[in-house]
Amino acid sequence: MMTKKTISASRASLILFLCQMITALEVPLDPILLKELSQPPTITQQSPKDYIVDPRENIVIQCEAKGKPPPSFSWTRNGTHFDIDKDARVTVKPNSGTLVINIMNGGKAEAYEGVYQCTARNERGAAISNNIVIRPSRSPLWTKEKVEPKHVREGDPLVLHCSPPVGLPPPIIFWMDNSFQRLPQNERVSQGLNGDLYFSNVKPEDTREDYICYARFNHTQTIQQKQPISVKVFSMDSLNETISANLSDTDFYGAKPLTERRPTLLTPVGSTSNKVELRGNVLLLECIAEGLPTPLIRWIKEGGELPINRTFFENFKKTLKIVEVSEADSGKYKCVARNPLGSTHHTITVTVKAAPYWITAPRNLVLSPGEDGTLICRANGNPKPNISWLTNGVPIAIAPEDPSRKVDGDTIIFSDVQERSSAVYQCNASNEYGYLLANAFVNVLAEPPRILTPANKLYQIIANNPALLDCAFFGSPVPEIEWFKGVKGSILHGDLYVFHDNGTLEIPVAQKDSSGTYTCVARNKLGKVQNEVHLEVKDPTMIIKQPEYKIIQKGGQVSFECTIKHDRTLLPTITWLKDNGELPDDERFIIHKDSLAIMNVTDKDDGTYTCVANTTLDSVSASAVLTVVDRPDPPFDLELTDQLERSIQLSWIPGYDNNSPITNFVIEYEDGMREPGVWHYQTEVRGTQTTVQLKLSPYVNYSFRVIAVNEIGRSQPSEASEQYLTKAAKPDENPSGVQGIGSEPDNLVIIWEPLKGFQSNGRGLQYKVSWRQKDVGDEWTSVIVANVSKYIVSGTPTFVPYEIKVQALNDIGYAPEPAEVIGHSGEDLPMVAPGNVQVHIVNSTLAKVHWDPVPLKTVRGHLQGYRIYYWKVQSLSKRRRRHVEKKILTFSGNKTHGMLPGLEPYSSYKLNVRVVNGKGEGPASPDKLFKTPEGVPSSPSFLKISNPTLDSLTLEWGPPTHPNGILIAYTLKFQPINSTHELGPLVEIRIPANETSLILSNLNYSTRYKFYFYAQTSVGSGSQITEEAVTIMDEAGILPPAVGAGKGYSETLFATSPVIHTVHPTFYKVRPVYPRIRNVTASAAETYANISWEYEGPDHMNFYVEYGVAGSKEDWKKEIVNGSRSFFVLKGLTPGTSYKVRVGAEGLSGFVSSEDVFETGPAMASRQVDIATQGWFIGLMCAVALLILILLIVCFIRRNKGGKYPVKEKEDAHADPEIQPMKEDDGTFGEYRSLESDAEDHKPLKKGSRTPSDRTVKKEDSDDSLVDYGEGVNGQFNEDGSFIGQYSGKKEKEPAEGNESSEAPSPVNAMNSFV
Repeated sequence: MMTKKTISASRASLILFLCQMITALEVPLDPILLKELSQPPTITQQSPKDYIVDPRENIVIQCEAKGKPPPSFSWTRNGTHFDIDKDARVTVKPNSGTLVINIMNGGKAEAYEGVYQCTARNERGAAISNNIVIRPSRSPLWTKEKVEPKHVREGDPLVLHCSPPVGLPPPIIFWMDNSFQRLPQNERVSQGLNGDLYFSNVKPEDTREDYICYARFNHTQTIQQKQPISVKVFSMDSLNETISANLSDTDFYGAKPLTERRPTLLTPVGSTSNKVELRGNVLLLECIAEGLPTPLIRWIKEGGELPINRTFFENFKKTLKIVEVSEADSGKYKCVARNPLGSTHHTITVTVKAAPYWITAPRNLVLSPGEDGTLICRANGNPKPNISWLTNGVPIAIAPEDPSRKVDGDTIIFSDVQERSSAVYQCNASNEYGYLLANAFVNVLAEPPRILTPANKLYQIIANNPALLDCAFFGSPVPEIEWFKGVKGSILHGDLYVFHDNGTLEIPVAQKDSSGTYTCVARNKLGKVQNEVHLEVKDPTMIIKQPEYKIIQKGGQVSFECTIKHDRTLLPTITWLKDNGELPDDERFIIHKDSLAIMNVTDKDDGTYTCVANTTLDSVSASAVLTVVDRPDPPFDLELTDQLERSIQLSWIPGYDNNSPITNFVIEYEDGMREPGVWHYQTEVRGTQTTVQLKLSPYVNYSFRVIAVNEIGRSQPSEASEQYLTKAAKPDENPSGVQGIGSEPDNLVIIWEPLKGFQSNGRGLQYKVSWRQKDVGDEWTSVIVANVSKYIVSGTPTFVPYEIKVQALNDIGYAPEPAEVIGHSGEDLPMVAPGNVQVHIVNSTLAKVHWDPVPLKTVRGHLQGYRIYYWKVQSLSKRRRRHVEKKILTFSGNKTHGMLPGLEPYSSYKLNVRVVNGKGEGPASPDKLFKTPEGVPSSPSFLKISNPTLDSLTLEWGPPTHPNGILIAYTLKFQPINSTHELGPLVEIRIPANETSLILSNLNYSTRYKFYFYAQTSVGSGSQITEEAVTIMDEAGILPPAVGAGKGYSETLFATSPVIHTVHPTFYKVRPVYPRIRNVTASAAETYANISWEYEGPDHMNFYVEYGVAGSKEDWKKEIVNGSRSFFVLKGLTPGTSYKVRVGAEGLSGFVSSEDVFETGPAMASRQVDIATQGWFIGLMCAVALLILILLIVCFIRRNKGGKYPVKEKEDAHADPEIQPMKEDDGTFGEYRSLESDAEDHKPLKKGSRTPSDRTVKKEDSDDSLVDYGEGVNGQFNEDGSFIGQYSGKKEKEPAEGNESSEAPSPVNAMNSFV
């Protein structure tokens, strides 16, 4: 068998464990195998050698053995055969050798005292037990004796003897009183190992009459009590008075005066003694000394040290205890008793003997015929034990001879054994302190190999760990073991494997490729057998997201993460621990799949939290510390020291910082005399400081408290310190904030900030107020006032300077001389107005004003500045007056000019200037008239586009709300927009200022145009207004839908061309191109519907429209759209029916829009086409006379209106929810405006109206929202086929004139009106 020769140190413990397994396998323990193999007897259980029994209970002497065939049992008593059948009280347990002696029915345990030995025998040999000595326990009573009272002089030693009866086993001794309370023991009073009570010296409090010694016999659970002992201690004072009269000199221990003395030993006696102890027992050495004062005991070992970890001191160091003594503990031990008067000592020579103990106990031997073997029995002891051999319980010297064995001292050598050599051998090692007896059998067997490991056993291990594959075997002779991997694998060998003697195959570092089937083959000369086992190597469990260190404030919540990765065939469990123990049973701890959450954290949650991930094969863990922080606990034990008149020292002890270091301490004080219960800030110190010197003010009854501060917050205040009252003194300071101001032209008001609280430094706080006029040489005038902070001096000149001072005083004296301040008596209104006011026009909205300053003497107060009043008189363009609204600008200080911003161009203004002081304004300067020049106009008030035809549009507009000058012209720019939102060439037209409408001709049919419109003055162009409109299409009267209908349309996406005149049709991209169909909308009539959509993507794409009845399961109907248009008319629909519709692109599979649902209108009477809108009819009318001309004019007017149908109310009720709000992003362009076909549109606006008719949008009303406008499902077509989009904004009920709207209409409606 091959084995790995070198084994690393890290695997030493593993090899040791395997060696122990190998030892155990020498005797087969497999239950099935044991049933089949013959085996000599083996003693498995027996009673102890020294067996003390309870005399009140039955005696049970154990003897159990195993063997094949099962052994029989016999007993000897005191060396002779014990015939069990002759004693009716003795029985043997079935299938056992255990004796049961019945003494509970009249028997006596003493009758069965003796030495018993059990023999277990079968055909293969006999095993014997130890000699079992049976003794009943004894708990005798105390012998009767007369206990004399003890009379002792104070300071003398005393020994109270217990002398307990001899019991088996010895009793436990303790001293108690009549109340069963243990007597107190200490260095002075203690109990010795023999049970006596020792007093090193007595005291008067030792006097009592109930010193009782108790003996407890544990075996019989009884307690015996000695007669109480009375002790009376006499002090020297009482002794002189009473002893001579009542006691003789022999009744107490001496009559000498109480004197101190050096120690002497009460036990042991003499200076030396000897002690013998057996190896493995507990060594107890005792020294008890008397003396006054009470001596103390110290132990030393001569020539060595007391053994560490095995030495203990008991009974107040009077007893030295060494456990598990060995021969090395032999030597001399000295106890030293010492008190201030001297010392004494005692030396104990300890000798450690040893009963026999095993060095090598004989072990069972299994051999096959013809093999050799040895039994070894080696023991040691002090003195050295004798070794003797027995075979089957008989001394080997008189046992039958066996030629295969030879005895050589402690060894029996076997050679060429045969089956008759099977026997049980006993080795006896004995000396004067005891003996050892061991049974070991020699079993000669001829057995073919057997593998005891179960077949197909599965081993699962974690990768990179050792794998141990068992192949427990038995055979005689011992089989050889070989291992193979796989079905046809070769024999395993080499450094990758370790082969153990017990058959185990070890793979030191198993990898995933180590998985598989392994075959173990066992063979000897009698046969061969094999067994397969299976190995699965699993991925290790890992914690990939470990919990992290957390700091959390008390009351918060915290979460620890623990994410694991594991082998998919293993089922992991995650367990959380706190400080290596279970989590508290608290609902605040919430365990999730990959985390632990702690709610409402408390101080007790502080600690280490461990996530343990367990599978059936491995376990990993990761820990993190949770530190719970909180505001500090309040300081305590405040103490005031070094108390002086103006200072004191405060010290304190910090409270617990709750895991967040204290950064500083805040000291607060209370003035118990003036503001009891109100605490004020005093000072603060660093968090490492616990003492501070505080400055104090006179005449304050101080109390202090301390608040600790850390990063979390402030602690609760400490308890208040004791109070400390300082002495009164003169004020240290004078009032602050002294001012002199006049409330009237003839007075001076002196005000100051009064001293607060303890600033008074004593009782009787008053103020000395002094004043005199500055620079006139007057004497000081003074007055003393109290409980006020203001004094008024009357009869002063107007606005003259005064010197002022306010001094504090109290009952002790005056404060230091105060500083002087300058004040002024009362002010009066300025006397004169600024002169020489001039206005310089900077531009049309800004003017600069100049004036001459007034003399300072006429100001009669503090000059605060100049104030300009200005107002608009008239707008030069409108030539009408308006309500005068004056505006004010104030210029601080002694300025002589200022700017007037925000003026309106081309207007007349007036202004005047006034001087201002603290009292108010002076007289105004004469009004100054000035005019502002022209500016650029605002945008036109509205732009309305109507009457679309194949090639023309009609534009109407209103003049700017603010022309800001004389209008000289209007400018119109427009350009076409194609279906991909590209802008065409820009065309510019200049229009006279007196025009309000224009008809654009020669336009392209079915084309969308964008218009830019603005006014001009001589200064320049104003803001523009923009609009879009579409000419009608020439296809059965159906118009294309407005681009952008039903969606927000941002003006910032367009860039106008700077070109003024018509240019070649160059287009500019204004949107990103990507495949997208969105905003599918449907405008339905009775039998047809106009479908429109928005497409963003590659050019030249062909579209199709699919539709069907809503809710029907019929297939979609498909219509192809000509070209790449973004609208289509579905014809032949059923009135009053709901349809679903969607749009797709040819060539793009699955590229379709979202669905839209619409409903056709109810069936209505057909309408006649208005002949006035037909071009041929208009031409004919031009050739007719005056009557025909008049009729043509009427028809032309009607054509402009386009016909009116009652659809508006229906559309208002069915607003399209798909339409989203639209806002202008750039104010450069005008607002979108809508057109409606209401007849009232051409009526003039009411005077003062802020909104035009429903079809127009003003510039200032730019916040249109398309949410308020929508396409109705009941839209109609007029007689010439053009679609009338009567869409309006959300409106209130209109007045009878119909010329006002509640809000501006939508630009989308304007677009729809052209479709």
